[in-house]
Amino acid sequence: MRPEYEQRRQERLRGEHPRATAHAGARLRVALVYPNTYYNAMSNLGFQAVFHWLNEHPECVCERVFWPDADELKAMQGENAPLYSFESRRSVTDFDMVAFSLSFENDYLNLPPMFELMRLPLSAAERGDKDPVVIAGGICTLMNPEPVAPWFDIFTIGEAEVLLPPLIDTLLRDSTRAELLRSLASQSGFYVPGLCHPHMDTGGNVHWNVDEGAAFPVQRRWVEDLNASECRSFVSTRDTAFGDMRLVEVARGCGRGCRFCATGFVYLPPRERRPHKVLEQLGEDVCAGVTAGLVGAAVSDYSALDSVANTLCAAGAHVSVASLRVDSMTSAQVAMLRDSGQKTISLAPEAGSQRLRDSINKHLNAEQIVRAAEMIAAAGIPNLKLYFLVGLPFEEDADIHAMLDLVEQIRVAWMEQQREQGRAGTIHLSVNPFVPKAMTPFQWHAMAAPKILKARIGLLRKYANRSANIRLQAESLKGAELQGFLSRADRRGAEVILAMAEGANLKTACRLNGVDLNAVVYSPYTLEHQFPWYSIDPGVNRAYLWDEYQRSQANILTSPCPEPGHGCIRCGVCTQEVAER
Repeated sequence: MRPEYEQRRQERLRGEHPRATAHAGARLRVALVYPNTYYNAMSNLGFQAVFHWLNEHPECVCERVFWPDADELKAMQGENAPLYSFESRRSVTDFDMVAFSLSFENDYLNLPPMFELMRLPLSAAERGDKDPVVIAGGICTLMNPEPVAPWFDIFTIGEAEVLLPPLIDTLLRDSTRAELLRSLASQSGFYVPGLCHPHMDTGGNVHWNVDEGAAFPVQRRWVEDLNASECRSFVSTRDTAFGDMRLVEVARGCGRGCRFCATGFVYLPPRERRPHKVLEQLGEDVCAGVTAGLVGAAVSDYSALDSVANTLCAAGAHVSVASLRVDSMTSAQVAMLRDSGQKTISLAPEAGSQRLRDSINKHLNAEQIVRAAEMIAAAGIPNLKLYFLVGLPFEEDADIHAMLDLVEQIRVAWMEQQREQGRAGTIHLSVNPFVPKAMTPFQWHAMAAPKILKARIGLLRKYANRSANIRLQAESLKGAELQGFLSRADRRGAEVILAMAEGANLKTACRLNGVDLNAVVYSPYTLEHQFPWYSIDPGVNRAYLWDEYQRSQANILTSPCPEPGHGCIRCGVCTQEVAER
C-alpha cells in the first residue's frame, strides 16, 4: 500500500494543468526547491515562472521539490524516507543543479532539515564535484543573503529572465565545480560566497577579502523591457491561495518610494507591460467565468489598468487585484472588482498620523483614506482590509492614538454606508511590527523593543475587542523578531539557524554562537557602518538611501519616480541612457 503522502503527491499532479513535459535528450537536470509547502510554493508567481522558463530551455529539464506538509514530514521522518522530486520521485542528489527560491526569511529554518531530507551536505564547503551545484534566488538574496551564505554555492542577484540564460550556458560546459564557480563569479549578477571572505572588526563592521577574478560587490541585474518576458500562472491547480484564478504580472517595481518597503527599492526601476502583452499572456483564459488576477507591486498605478480590465470584462472574464492605492483607485475600478465577485478590498494606510505617514513617504492624508473606504462600502464590497505597521522609525504613543482615531473614522463611515445597503460588513485590521530591511532607507534604524510593540498592539486589540465589525490580526512578536534578525544578520546567522532547527529558541541560539541579538536587531547604525549585505550592489546609491533616511526624520516627502523618459537619475538605478529609452 502506498504511503498517504505519496497518494497526495499523485493527486496533486493529476490536478495540475497543463503537465510539464521533459525535452528528450536534455543534458541539464534541475531541481527547483521551495522551502515551504506545495500550497505556498504554487501560490508564488515567481516560482511558477522560473519552473516554466527552465523547462522551456531545450537543454534543460526541471522538477520541483517542496517542504512536506506537517503530516507528511512526520511520516517521512518515521520511515527515514528521503525527500524526492515531485514529478518523478527522483533523488535530489541525481540532479545537476538544485535551485532554491527564497521569498521569506523565516523559511530559512526549514533549510537544515530540508538538506538532510534531500541527503545533501548542508555546507557548501563539504560538497564535491559529484554533488549538485546548489544555488538560490528570490527577493531574500537581493537584500541580505549572508545568514545562509555558507550553505549555497551561488546566489543569483537579480531577475531570473536575464540570469538564467548565462547560468544554464555555464552549467552546460564540461568543467569542474571550481571552474564553474569562478566563471560565474566573474560575471555580474552571480555571487559565489565561497570566494568572498568576510571578517568583522570590533565595532561590528564587516570587511571583505575577495579572491582574484570575483566581481565584488555583486551588481544586481534586471529586465529593462518587461514586454520581452512572460510572467503568468503556468500551472493551474486548485491547491493554492488563488484557487482557479489565472495570475498575470502587469508591472514590476514600484516608484512610490515608501521608505520601509524592500520591494519598492530592490525591484527598481518601475516597469510596465503593454496591455496587449498582458492580454496575449492570458490568451485563451480571456473568457467567460475565468478570473484574471492582475499582479504588481502597485497594480492600481498600472497605467493600462482600466483598458485591460475593460477588455477582460467585455469577454465575460472577472478581474481581481490584491490591493488598491488609496490615492489612485477609482469608483469604476471598485465597481469592476465588485462585479467580478471580489469580496474584500485591501488598503494600506500603514500609519495613523499625518506626521508618520509623511515620515515613511506615504503621500496620503486621512481624508483620502476615509473617502476610499466609503467608496468601497458604497460599491457593496462587504469586507475591507487595512494594513498598518507598528514600531515604525520615529513613532510615538501619539501616533498609535492617531491610528485608533483614523480607524474609528473609517469604521463610522463604513458602517453608515453598509447600513444604507442593509448589511454589516467587516473591517479587518492587519497589524505587523516594522522590521528594518536591507537596501532601504530604514536599514540604519533599530527595530522597536518587544515591550513597546506589545503595548501598542495591546491598545489596538483593546479597541478592536470593543468595536463592532472590527477584526484584528497581528503578527507574532517572536516571528517578527526572528525576521528582524535574519534580515540583518551576517554569516554567523547560519549557526544560529542551525541551532534553532535543532530546537533552541532565538535568544538561546544567539547566545550559544556568541551573537549579540540586541546589536543585530535593536541597535541603530551610522552611515559609516559596514553592513554584511554590502556584498551586493543593488543599483540604488547608498547616499540616496541615507538622504531618504534623513528626510524621514524631518518628515519631508520625496516625489515618486517620474514617467520613463524623463531622464531621472537621482537614486542611481537609471542612468541617463536607460531613463531616456
